[in-house]
This record gives sequence, structure tokens and C-alpha cells, in this order.
Amino acid sequence: MDLSWALYLGLCAVPLLTLLPLWQREGWWIRAFEFPAVQVAVLTAVALALALWAFEWSWGWGLWLPAVLLGCTGLQLARILPYTVLFPNQIQTARQLRPQDQLKVLVANVLMTNRNAGALIDLVQGRAPDLLLTLESDAWWQEQLTAIEQEYPFSVKKPLDNLYGMHLYSRLDLENVHIAYLVEEGVPSIHADVILRSGTRVRLHCLHPAPPSPTENPTSAERDGELLLVARELDAKAGPVVVMGDLNDVAWSASTRLFQKISGLLDPRIGRGLFSTFHAGYWLLRWPLDHVFCSGDFTLVSIQRLGHIGSDHFPIEAILQHTPRARNLHPEPEASPRDVERAEEKIAQVDADQTALP
Repeated sequence: MDLSWALYLGLCAVPLLTLLPLWQREGWWIRAFEFPAVQVAVLTAVALALALWAFEWSWGWGLWLPAVLLGCTGLQLARILPYTVLFPNQIQTARQLRPQDQLKVLVANVLMTNRNAGALIDLVQGRAPDLLLTLESDAWWQEQLTAIEQEYPFSVKKPLDNLYGMHLYSRLDLENVHIAYLVEEGVPSIHADVILRSGTRVRLHCLHPAPPSPTENPTSAERDGELLLVARELDAKAGPVVVMGDLNDVAWSASTRLFQKISGLLDPRIGRGLFSTFHAGYWLLRWPLDHVFCSGDFTLVSIQRLGHIGSDHFPIEAILQHTPRARNLHPEPEASPRDVERAEEKIAQVDADQTALP
């Protein structure tokens, strides 16, 4: 095979990186292509330029490959665009700061084998969040984090050595605390009410579902089922709600978009940036896996990705401000009847404990 044919076949394969995720199958090898949208967009644009430069094209069917590459580039850019400053904010920025109504959260997947606890402790002491959620934290991490317990008198601890340990530390009072195993044994989630300084009660859900991967679950069914089970039980109009954690899913995926539609929750990154948190060690391979979602009665003070703590994830910090009148400014994501049907199908597909949520 000569070089031109090898190049042509290689260029023909590039659109599959965009088109495969449109195939609504749950195999990990399909869903994995949803993650690198930025990287695939760049690769597809380069392939388009190379195709136009390397080959002579005639009008009609002879232009099929450049047309497909152009369409795939556009599709990837459409996925990414909401997570840039070119798109309107989904959550309005807080105009008048009221500390008593604010909730400052910090989500940190620590990487269970990481032994640089000092970096996280220094970060927490410097940033002083109201809530610290650690993921992949085992008994060793629990022992190290005793250093912050004087400042964080309220805590929920579930140390595990299977990469799904979870700890929640709070400066604010926690009530109605509940640890649930919604879909998989050994994969916990934390649910609680956190009481703001103003006395407002916020319902909090901390999640870390297992990802679809060859070493975890062969499909995305378990991850999607857990996210949608929580989404279905939420009523974002009834009161303040925050969902946070490492969801092992990217912001633009079909499953995360469905989660938002079913839950009615908003994403503070929309209109502000990607805030890619994984992989901390490879800048060319990064995407947003760690999330903070909230109901429409919040405005945003700030959101930022924080520095390296020795993990394969960067921590993410968000400061939310409870602003009831903001509901009038925030169009809530709405689910169509087909969306509701798809969510119910995905929940029914897994052996979910539908009584686990209080």
C-alpha cells in the first residue's frame, strides 16, 4: 500500500472518534470517546486541513471525506462551546456578597496511593472551605486528615481500600446524614443536610460512581444508573440542592446532560470554562471529571481548579451563594417525556437500591 492510500485510510478513521459516541451503546470502549472532546476536535480539524492539502477533490461525492471531517469538527466544537466564555453563564454571578448565605466547597480526589497528604492539608488550611469532600481516601488518609478536624468539627467518614473511600469534613452543621450504596456494593455515596450560617438548609449529595473501563465496569450502566437515580429523587424547585464529586463522566456527555435534565440542576462551568481536573500529570489528556452542580436558587461567587496535590486529579473549588430570587434568572433544564423514559430504562437496567435515598 502506498503512502497516499495509508494516509487516506487514516483520515477516514478519524470521524469514528466523533461518530462512535452517537451510537447509544454503553460499552466502555464507546463511552470512552466522549471524554477527549477537545483533543478529538483538534485532531479532526488537523485531519481536515491535511485532507484538503494532500488530495485533489472534485465536487459532489468526491468531497465526502472533507465534508464529514468538517461536520465532525463542528459537532465537537458544539459540545465544547458551552464550557467557554463565548457561551452565556448558566448560573449568574453573585452581585452582592453575603457570607452568611455562602457555601464554599472543595472536592479532591486524593488518589488512594498518593502519600503527599501535606499538600492537601496545606491547601485546605489556606483555602478554608466550608465543606471538604475527599474521594479515594482510605484509612491512611483518614488518619492524616485528623490534622484538620479541629477546624472541621462535623464529618462523615467511609474509609475504603478499593478506590471508593469517601470523607466529608464540614465547618457547618450536618444533619440527616446517610451513607448509601445505591448501585454497587463497595461504592458509597454520602447524603446530608448542611446548614448555612443564615440557617438555610441545603440538601447535599456526594457521589463517586465507578467508571466504565476495562478494569472497572465493562459498560457505563452502573455509573449512569447511580447518577440518574439521584437525579430522579431530587426536586430542585423544592429547596436548595448541591451535588458534587468525581462523577467519572465529562460535562458534555449524553449521560451528564440527561442527569441535568432529570435533576433540574445547573452547572457553574457553563459560560466560564472547562476546569479540567483529570489527568493532572498529562496536560494533553485532560477533561472535567470532578463536578459541582446546584439548584437554581444559587448564584456563583467563584469557581476554580486548584493546584497539584500529588494526585492524578486537581481539586476543584466552588463558592455558591444562596439567592432565592435567582430562580427567576435561571431557566431550569427540562426533561422531555423521552428523556424521562430513557432515565427510567437506565435505572431499571441496574440493580439499584431505590429505597436507599432518604
